Amino acid sequence: MAAPIQTKFFPNLLFVLSVALLLTSAVSAYEFRVGGPLGWTKPTGDELGNYNHWATKNRFHVGDSLYFKYENDSVLVVDKNAYKECNTTDPQLKFVDGNTTFRFDRHGYFYFISGKPGHCKAGERLIVRVMVHSEVMPGAAPSSQPGGGSANTESGAALKTTTAASVLMAALGSLFAISLFS
Repeated sequence: MAAPIQTKFFPNLLFVLSVALLLTSAVSAYEFRVGGPLGWTKPTGDELGNYNHWATKNRFHVGDSLYFKYENDSVLVVDKNAYKECNTTDPQLKFVDGNTTFRFDRHGYFYFISGKPGHCKAGERLIVRVMVHSEVMPGAAPSSQPGGGSANTESGAALKTTTAASVLMAALGSLFAISLFS
């Protein structure tokens, strides 16, 4: 009698573990809100940190995204030299819609500056290092718990897309239990 349970148990266990692994990798992307509740704005000088300070407190991975909320401004993706010089003349990408989500499609460094005159030099710029998943940065908060920054630059809305994953995992767990006891 035990043999039928074992023959159903191991293939079903393998299936459930495979799907769980796929779901884990598929739902581990985060959306980080740049500037927290204030959004992507020119720093006023009252901040305790800046955009780069905030970025060092977070770990970014391929698949994560940055959400920029702004008015009468823009977000430019530039190279390292344009970042250093606040050069807005030849950006790699330019966003002007006021609601920009930028998804990281590779590891490495990404450079963002404001396209509005004077804003970049005033501190409205950001460097993000997107790590390979196996990298660990000492002192950085894990993606699942975005960290710090000032009231202007905290990641107040880092989101993990867990709702669908929770439903799917519950359904898979139920299927597993049903197959185990049938």
